[in-house]
Amino acid sequence: MAITDDPTALKLEDLPELLKNDTSVKLAGCDIDGILRGKLVSKKKFLSVASSGFGFCSVIFGWDMHDQTYFKELKISNKENGYRDLTAQIDLSSYRRIPWENNVPFFLVSFYEPEGQSVSACPRSVLGRAVDKIKAKGMSAMAGAEYEFYQFRAPSDPTAPERNSSSTSKFLQENPPSALPSLTEGMFGYSVTRPVHNQDYYYGIYDACEKFRCNIEGWHTESGPGVFEAALEFGEIRGMADRAALFKLTVKSIASKFGITPCFMAKPRQNLPGNSGHMHVSLCDPDTKQNLFARSEPDPNAPYEDIKHLSDLGRHFLAGLIEGLPYVMPIFAPTINSYKRLVENFWAPVTVSWGLEHRAASIRLIAPPTASPKSTRFEVRVPGADTNPYLVLATILALGWRGVEKKLEIPIPPLGKGEDVGGTSDKGVRLAKSLREAVETFKSKDSIAREVFGDEFVEHFAGTREHELRLWDEAVTDWEFKRYIETV
Repeated sequence: MAITDDPTALKLEDLPELLKNDTSVKLAGCDIDGILRGKLVSKKKFLSVASSGFGFCSVIFGWDMHDQTYFKELKISNKENGYRDLTAQIDLSSYRRIPWENNVPFFLVSFYEPEGQSVSACPRSVLGRAVDKIKAKGMSAMAGAEYEFYQFRAPSDPTAPERNSSSTSKFLQENPPSALPSLTEGMFGYSVTRPVHNQDYYYGIYDACEKFRCNIEGWHTESGPGVFEAALEFGEIRGMADRAALFKLTVKSIASKFGITPCFMAKPRQNLPGNSGHMHVSLCDPDTKQNLFARSEPDPNAPYEDIKHLSDLGRHFLAGLIEGLPYVMPIFAPTINSYKRLVENFWAPVTVSWGLEHRAASIRLIAPPTASPKSTRFEVRVPGADTNPYLVLATILALGWRGVEKKLEIPIPPLGKGEDVGGTSDKGVRLAKSLREAVETFKSKDSIAREVFGDEFVEHFAGTREHELRLWDEAVTDWEFKRYIETV
């Protein structure tokens, strides 16, 4: 077997042979917003730090997605500690090559304190800590991800040296966002003809994802102008989070070569559907691969018909999700814009709700008799495409496992077929309607988020969201200007 066939088996001694024809290596780690931050290093430098790790400026945990340092000084990185270096530890099992950058070798990193412990807010480590808890009990977690995203293409600029997604920024400096053209027009979900309109781009993303090991399982147009949806290949939960982050990188990189700007924000257009980022999760036996949410025999005394085929473990896991959901909304809906998606009448969940094959509830149970036992899982439908996949999957796993450890019982009945979210039969509470409301619940003294993640992570993440809120509070929007310019 060639050393590139199974990156999980890579060892330090394999690296000189693996990189014998290369001169450089690209490295990246994930920040709190789900953005990959990294650098290109020489092969000599990479080989010298492959074991020990290397210094990486902590400012990536001290500034926002536009590189503005947080108003509130946060513990990990601040002026007082000089935006100190963290240790970036290279994950050899994450090896792949970037097909659109001349096949340069690529590795992901996780961030550690100089003393050796994982950084409390490092997204890969947050997920790793959640996985370690179930691993200690002899279980493993599987996951799948789905992302919807709009796409825009600004008119070509004859003065620009090349056409790339930077043309969108220039266009928006001179035009309102509503004037930005969509890649295609009209509502054409699951169209087999629309992809032909941008065929090289459409297939280019699919092929690049396969080569970059963030494989797409299903790839189609979704309802909305210029909207695509990808279902990523199901797999072990940590690898799934990596692939989700790398999928966004792939789409943005390929799109730029076509002058296209993919948009993963939750609600790009008013009066149109938003961009979801649904996550599927199950637990299994790591040796036999048996799905631990599936019941061996139907339960004749199940409290609800919907969970007749769901194991006791699965029921406790579901109860944990239901009880914890209101406390983790800033992770599932992390931006001001996120809450524009979570509104009634747009196929988006707005309450703490669940149901067998219910596609509007917050948690969709997929289980027999409508699915095979091995496919039994929960689809958590609250997250948007604007979320950090590591934090979302860590949250689902941590809340569910809390339900298992406490043997929680399902507190509300399921929504039946044809029953609306928010209707008279929906017994769940309304989810937060704004980031401000969500952050207050998230950071409250008795928050379940504090219980499953610890105070240090909660304080850091809440601080980053409060920064976002202050920026919003100070912004003067086009809506305000148009509404009040001459009327008040």
